[in-house]
Amino acid sequence: MDASLSERLLPWYREHGRDLAFRRSRDPYAILVSEVLLQRTRVASGLPYYERFLARFPTVGDLARATGEEVLKAWEGLGFYGRARNLHRTAKAIVADHDGEVPRRSAELRTLPGIGDYTAGAVASIAFGERVPAVDGNAARVLARVFRLGGDVSRGDARRRLMAIASRLVPEGDPGAFNQALMELGATVCRPKAPRCPACPIREGCGAYADGEPDAYPRFRARARVPVVRVAFALAERDGKVLLVRRPAAGLLAGMWGLPGGELPPRRSEAAVLRGFLRDLGLTARTIGVAGPVEHAFSHRRWQGTVYRVKASGSARLPEGAIWATALDLLRLPIVPFHRRFLEARGPPTVGPPSPG
Repeated sequence: MDASLSERLLPWYREHGRDLAFRRSRDPYAILVSEVLLQRTRVASGLPYYERFLARFPTVGDLARATGEEVLKAWEGLGFYGRARNLHRTAKAIVADHDGEVPRRSAELRTLPGIGDYTAGAVASIAFGERVPAVDGNAARVLARVFRLGGDVSRGDARRRLMAIASRLVPEGDPGAFNQALMELGATVCRPKAPRCPACPIREGCGAYADGEPDAYPRFRARARVPVVRVAFALAERDGKVLLVRRPAAGLLAGMWGLPGGELPPRRSEAAVLRGFLRDLGLTARTIGVAGPVEHAFSHRRWQGTVYRVKASGSARLPEGAIWATALDLLRLPIVPFHRRFLEARGPPTVGPPSPG
């Protein structure tokens, strides 16, 4: 099956592969950006960001010279902002340590910030023709079904078996096209649910198809239940400006600007916690209404709570990391996306709870 797999897969890919902007480029930097940006992001959603990001930072040097806020602003709305911060650090490392040239070998690429086996293999094989595998979730699903790989192929011995098979399959000629073909097959034909087996070019050699149970592969460890965490945020305005704070440099939404507030300690009221957040900024506050509910899911937790309209008083001089933001600030700053929706929808407050003080 090893040789025949690439012999069947590559012609299929040339005929049926989607015509996507990032596949038309041979620029290693553009390929690197696409591979980082499209991790955990649907292609249809990610393509506009990819094109805007490259228009904003057309070279690795442009990205390296940008500020962190500029990079986060270009990434705003994509989520998983650690990818943006790592890509920025990678650009700086490429300029500082590699004379501005993207490393050609996967082993060198893996030394860059946030670059793992998949991204290193994808860039090295697609941009430079190195014979290395690039196994994303789509490719892993295809291989697990073809070779009937038991166990959780995302970790441990099952993952090592998967990668050994993937390494063996990559052909000498055009390894980048092969890796992309395998991923494309998983994305469009060998789908997680309701795979389109009759349209698959390698079904005759597929163990799961022969058994009539493709849905049995791959197997993953059951996900832990995502906890629900209470949050509250304050929407405070003064003289046409809105109060924003910069989130810490590490953790959820690191470096983004947003409304003051956050996660609530157990058994503390939303109003009391918000007063504390604002007191730390030198402000006193009372709620005057409800701007709306918060319902926001991350990969490992879910936020539920409320954004309150707040009347704040106190010194106009705020500590570092907090500003009364103008309309221009709202355009240039990277803002927590669901907070931006509240900012763009500002209007008369709805009836809220009694004032906390």
